[in-house]
Amino acid sequence: MLFRGSMNLKGLIGTSFGSSAAALGVATCCVLPMTMMLLGLGGSWIAIFGKVAAASYYVLIVSGIFLLIGWVAAVQRGLPASQKWWLGLSTALAAIAWAIVFYETPINDYLITLM
Repeated sequence: MLFRGSMNLKGLIGTSFGSSAAALGVATCCVLPMTMMLLGLGGSWIAIFGKVAAASYYVLIVSGIFLLIGWVAAVQRGLPASQKWWLGLSTALAAIAWAIVFYETPINDYLITLM
């Protein structure tokens, strides 16, 4: 067994959910400003997203590692239905984040056509 002892499964699932939410936030760093400009919300504060974009792959990789650890621990210990839902939601958030990162250019091109 990889995970023994007093390791808290809820803590692992909470960490994986938090890291997935962070990955989704980082992944939207280039799409979100374009959407906000489309809605008329602009300004110099949008420049902060450039610094966030530099860390996006690192955050996505860390999120994937936490998800992997969470799933391995959940499978080894048996996964209650309530925790399965949270871990599945975490995985879905991370998958959306990866999709946004990989399809960032087409998404931005589409948003530009709406301007």
